[in-house]
Amino acid sequence: MKDTATRGCIKGIFINREYSWLQFNKRVLDQAMDLTNPLLERCKFLSIFTSNLDEFIQVRLGSLSNDAKNSPFEVDNKTQLTAKEQIAAINEILPSLYKASSETYHFLRAELYSKGVNLLKPSTLNERQKLNAEEIFQESILPRVSPVVLDAKHPMFKLENLKTYLIVRLERKGRAMFAIAKLHAFTPRLFRIKGGKKIHLITSEDLLLLFADKVFPGFSIKQKALVRITRNADFDAFSKDADDEFDYDFSRLIQTKVEGRTRGDIIRLETSSELPPELSTFLRQHLETKKCSVYVVPDHFDYKFMFSLSEYFSSEEAAELKFIPHRPVVPQVLSKTSDLISEVKRRDIFLAYPYQSMDVLIKLLNQAAEDKRVSSIKITIYRLAHNSKIISALLKARENGKEVVAVMELCARFDEENNLDNAELLQEAGCTVFYGVEDLKVHSKIISITLEEGDKISYITHIGTGNYNEGTAKQYTDLNIITANHEIGCDGASFFRSIAVLDINHDYSRLLVAPHSLKKGLLAEMDKEISKGSEGVIRAKVNSLTDLECIEKLVEASKAGVKVSLIVRGICCLLPGVEKESENISVISIVGRFLEHSRIYSFGKEGEERVYIASADLMTRNLEKRVEIATPVLDKTVKKRILSLLSLIESDNVKARRLTPSGKYEKIRALSKMINSQEECIKNANGL
Repeated sequence: MKDTATRGCIKGIFINREYSWLQFNKRVLDQAMDLTNPLLERCKFLSIFTSNLDEFIQVRLGSLSNDAKNSPFEVDNKTQLTAKEQIAAINEILPSLYKASSETYHFLRAELYSKGVNLLKPSTLNERQKLNAEEIFQESILPRVSPVVLDAKHPMFKLENLKTYLIVRLERKGRAMFAIAKLHAFTPRLFRIKGGKKIHLITSEDLLLLFADKVFPGFSIKQKALVRITRNADFDAFSKDADDEFDYDFSRLIQTKVEGRTRGDIIRLETSSELPPELSTFLRQHLETKKCSVYVVPDHFDYKFMFSLSEYFSSEEAAELKFIPHRPVVPQVLSKTSDLISEVKRRDIFLAYPYQSMDVLIKLLNQAAEDKRVSSIKITIYRLAHNSKIISALLKARENGKEVVAVMELCARFDEENNLDNAELLQEAGCTVFYGVEDLKVHSKIISITLEEGDKISYITHIGTGNYNEGTAKQYTDLNIITANHEIGCDGASFFRSIAVLDINHDYSRLLVAPHSLKKGLLAEMDKEISKGSEGVIRAKVNSLTDLECIEKLVEASKAGVKVSLIVRGICCLLPGVEKESENISVISIVGRFLEHSRIYSFGKEGEERVYIASADLMTRNLEKRVEIATPVLDKTVKKRILSLLSLIESDNVKARRLTPSGKYEKIRALSKMINSQEECIKNANGL
């Protein structure tokens, strides 16, 4: 990827959002080359890179394509680029990323070879291997191939998104024609080729390309290539042109939109080699690819098969080539109690995933489901694990006569179907399910448990930075507070009432809730620090920083002499260190073993900090177009633990990369002790 600004992607103190995201994904790819990571973990990072890129093309490039068509003169409010100009910049950058991923793959191939696993290319097969490969093709690939020779009675079919196809130009009896073939969805990705002590592997798509002549017997193959298309997967669930029939059934609308995703416009075409003119012309005329971007990908369209390589090593060998397993712990003080409700009434409970276990929260919900004092459990849901223990606890609560209310977000991209299924389960059990509020996604992470003891009503409230998903809780770093604080409890109960009656502009005593008060509250906290000048301190840890108003406020703080320390994992549209503008702002990004996901906001110098955790990043979509929650950290012990964790992350000099005034990310020079913040958290999981 080019290090310099591309097509105006850096202007003054601003970095274009899409350019910044591509930089982030390059940092993910860099982890595949980082020798401090074990080999099989580095293989996974390459796979993650390609998965990330696929989603970016589908969603972000898809959205820009829509904007270029519908709002061609509208510009990015930071770098003043139109959608068309941003697409041009992306297309200029992507070839360098493809090249970098190919170089990374070959580097990993060499290391895997030294460990006894040989990832073959068709051109490297010797005669004996080629004979064995042909046997495998005939027995295991050909029965799974669906070929079509295209003519008047065999028309072109709709190509599936992100599926690999073989396209060929054939000739028989002097007549030229085209054909296409696809592999069935359940075709194994890797096949083992006999020969020697090493394990020789080849992909199903390489076998398909190698033996294309076996798919079309009786024809002479003149040209052939593998192709993959990417469709626009961006849709607006809140568009005003939705049919009236969906007015009172939002779930049906979402189901319809999800189904329509498979029919989106083609926005990217990948090919295994430079296409000859005949094939290129055919594709553009018949595959709706006239306006899409075309990329030559010489190795593989995706590297998902790199996730499965561990199965080709013995368990002992695989263990040596992976991270030492980390099992999330239940803090000792909590493992000793069976009554979490009483425990949280005594003190706030703090949990830091994935170092500590979500089992604590699940245990609390199951206890609440059985506890006679509990009258209701209310929860917001954005993403869930399959076979979710959270859902099981809610169903148990309903069986026991508790009121269960779930605010289910159906527009959680690519999780829509899972959420629809879980919404149906809850509804069938008699739970109340809301699909959020009009025109806004509900991204908040809050559970409100109501207890009734005689005439007294009290609350247990959970507020977190991440989803109620047991799977991601083992992979994402997220923070959680469970509290019996009455003010926060009343706010939590009010929040769910507000959702029910569509009162999104409700005022709260303690909580900051977007879109009404969260942005306003954070800006007000920044203003307090600005008023202190050089005595002011702003610290934040977020996934993305894109909101113009927040950026301008942080720059204002910098000009006033406020020390601003930012940890921004992904997109950062603010360029730090610019003289007389952002020179008091520092930005680091951490890409490591776990996905950094927690959001922390701290205002004030040491000993005077006002600390919040939140579901929201500093993005306009979070602050103005979603329902998000930030909670102040009121418990002194919990606040101390969060600030200690924040300081540890700020001190990382192994996985952290510093954003420089040039727009580049660079490694941090370790002047003394090497600090990998995630590894330190693993070591001290009990005491976080």
